[in-house]
Amino acid sequence: MSETTRVLIVDDSPSMRAMLTKLLGNDPAIEVIGAAPEPHAAREMIKTLNPDVVTLDIEMPGMDGLSFLEKIMRLRPMPVIMCSTLTARGAEATIEALRLGAVDCIAKPSGNAQEMAQNGALLRKMVKAAARSSVRRAPAPPTQLVSSGKLRDVVIAIGASTGGVEALFSLIGALPPDCPPVLVVQHMPAAFTNGFAVRMDRDCRVKVVEAAHGMTLQRGTVYIAPGGERHMELVGGSSGRIRLLPGDPVSGHRPSVDMLFRSVAPLGSRGVGVILTGMGSDGAAGLRAMRDAGARTLGQSRESCVVYGMPRAAFELGAVEKEVTLSAMPEAILGLCRL
Repeated sequence: MSETTRVLIVDDSPSMRAMLTKLLGNDPAIEVIGAAPEPHAAREMIKTLNPDVVTLDIEMPGMDGLSFLEKIMRLRPMPVIMCSTLTARGAEATIEALRLGAVDCIAKPSGNAQEMAQNGALLRKMVKAAARSSVRRAPAPPTQLVSSGKLRDVVIAIGASTGGVEALFSLIGALPPDCPPVLVVQHMPAAFTNGFAVRMDRDCRVKVVEAAHGMTLQRGTVYIAPGGERHMELVGGSSGRIRLLPGDPVSGHRPSVDMLFRSVAPLGSRGVGVILTGMGSDGAAGLRAMRDAGARTLGQSRESCVVYGMPRAAFELGAVEKEVTLSAMPEAILGLCRL
């Protein structure tokens, strides 16, 4: 990959192609090398131009973006960022795209000049991060595990960001129905977290819900922190409840993985902390607090991460007891939960 990130835009709207080209062009380290109106043209442009990153619309004539993404990830895996409309249908399609291996998603730019500037800055950040990511072919369905032994009264806390949706489908999809309660902070826009929980609940043997304030922890249930204005914490121990509280971003995020991990730290040895793929360092300090309190902690290995950022920061801080590959993570977690 060259120092300049070379981007191909795929969108059926001429005005959106022009808008994305303009927003990306504001960074001299990004070069838009082409703009395709539909997937068939994009396929030929990928062959001839060999872009570093593709931005892909979801709803297009001829072949929808999801079908095209599936072909890309099966035949020629490369970093793809999905540009989605913030609708229920758009959110559902975006979750499927992330499950298939898209690196990230962004809402189609809109709004006033200030909002457009913010959208543009986020898009440029995503594109450059995607260019540095490790992308692999679409994952195989997870191997479903059985508990094979009595599980301790513990709480599992998981943090993830870029690449985390794909990782969580693999990890959560393998867990048995009687697993301990799982709390998850996945960095994701507010419009997508409920759809993410609904889709995972449909695919997994455990129950998956978007967390609500005051929910009591139940075995066999995964609680996804809602995106937006509140952090998610555990109060009251392993049989406690969820607290959603407003506050400033922590470690650059709201909800923050650090906030979740710190709230689980008082459980000591009855806590299991897991840090998965993602940019930045959110979760490192919180996971260290968990480990210092006696919790067992795991980090996703470099070779299996889309972005080895959050796990690396946690490892370098001494927060990670052991690094394991994503495919080995479900069994590693269950092993820490067994009596």
